[in-house]
Amino acid sequence: MADVNIPQNIFLLIIAVIAVITIIVIVLQWRRVREAQSNVEFLQKQTELKKIELVERDLEAKRLMENVIPLPKDQQEQLSHIRGETSKVMHKVGFLHSEINERVTRLEARTEYEKLQKLLEKIEKKEKELEKKSKGKGGI
Repeated sequence: MADVNIPQNIFLLIIAVIAVITIIVIVLQWRRVREAQSNVEFLQKQTELKKIELVERDLEAKRLMENVIPLPKDQQEQLSHIRGETSKVMHKVGFLHSEINERVTRLEARTEYEKLQKLLEKIEKKEKELEKKSKGKGGI
């Protein structure tokens, strides 16, 4: 009878260990889920606060636009002149930027062309060497 109890006790012990490990895994997973849920809730709150902040900024900007103080005629003309000059400068900057991009592209193309030329020269040298070797072997 004692021999039957030992395997039965070992079997029960194994089942108990598996049950404990399963409970530990379940508890750990449950904690992870709870942490993830709290992180999601925190991010949702942060998003809501950001939205509220953006709405407040927008309302403040609209309020400031409504309360615009009219400028005297000479300052309006100055402002108009400054805007015109700014527009001209921005067009010039755009033109120069495109010019720079074009030159960089040409420079890259030229550099690539030179690399390919050098590679072609190396290939031609190798071909000549191989031709000499093959003629040298064929003549022996």
